Amino acid sequence: MDDLADFLRTRRARVDPETAGIPVDSRRRVTGLRREEVAHLSGVSVDYYVRLEQGRARQPSAQVLDALARVLGLDEVERDHLHRLAHRSGRASRPASATRLRPELLRVLELVADAPAFLIDHRMTILAANRLADLLYGRPAQGLNIARHLFLTEEGRKLFAGWDGCTLDTVGHLRLAAGRHPDDPELASLIGELAMRSERFRKLWARADVRTRTHGRKTYNHPLVGPMELHQENFALPDADAELVVMSAAPDTAAHDNLRLLASLGATAEAEPEQLPNEPRAAH
Repeated sequence: MDDLADFLRTRRARVDPETAGIPVDSRRRVTGLRREEVAHLSGVSVDYYVRLEQGRARQPSAQVLDALARVLGLDEVERDHLHRLAHRSGRASRPASATRLRPELLRVLELVADAPAFLIDHRMTILAANRLADLLYGRPAQGLNIARHLFLTEEGRKLFAGWDGCTLDTVGHLRLAAGRHPDDPELASLIGELAMRSERFRKLWARADVRTRTHGRKTYNHPLVGPMELHQENFALPDADAELVVMSAAPDTAAHDNLRLLASLGATAEAEPEQLPNEPRAAH
């Protein structure tokens, strides 16, 4: 499948013709804009636009892409994605390399003591995590792929309270990552696995939406302490091709209390001495 052609088709189907100034009557059966309408509004020939959607026209100019972005109502993230898809076919891209974390980054992670924090790569795999992140996910978070956890496990579906919204964000992020890293075999394998095993993923992937998330609210249903509405901040780390994600709770809220309770439960579990196989617990 040609990603540029797929992206153009799905964006065209999304546009309301009346918003674009095209009269609509009851006989119209097309969802969104017709190819010739996009071509006319963008100032390109119908034949050229058809070849773009069929994947037969390569290296369109920046002016043409900007005109298409305007007509299709693309936001800044989608516009950048369109330019990236259009220009990647004519040049060799560098395969994604393994992320190397500087010791200073890991030290910063451990300094975040009162909030779950972790480092994550473009494939949504957690590279390192602090103690509260481990407690939030109920397991050692390092090595966990959040997309796989969200779509393919019952634990992930239960943990994320706004599951539908989380799936939209996740697929949009992976679409964006695929445009930036077209030669990453691990990312391609992950997307293939999710598409084979999750109907929800297949449907969302077919929409070709792209999203980026820098901050926002996320609610967790933790099995030990209950619901926690946390604020997520994503800090880009370009030199590491990773992001630092910190989840905080507002003071004097139930989420703040539950997060402190989770930390105390974790501390209690860590302090409890390990029991030998045949050694009975002391009576209380």
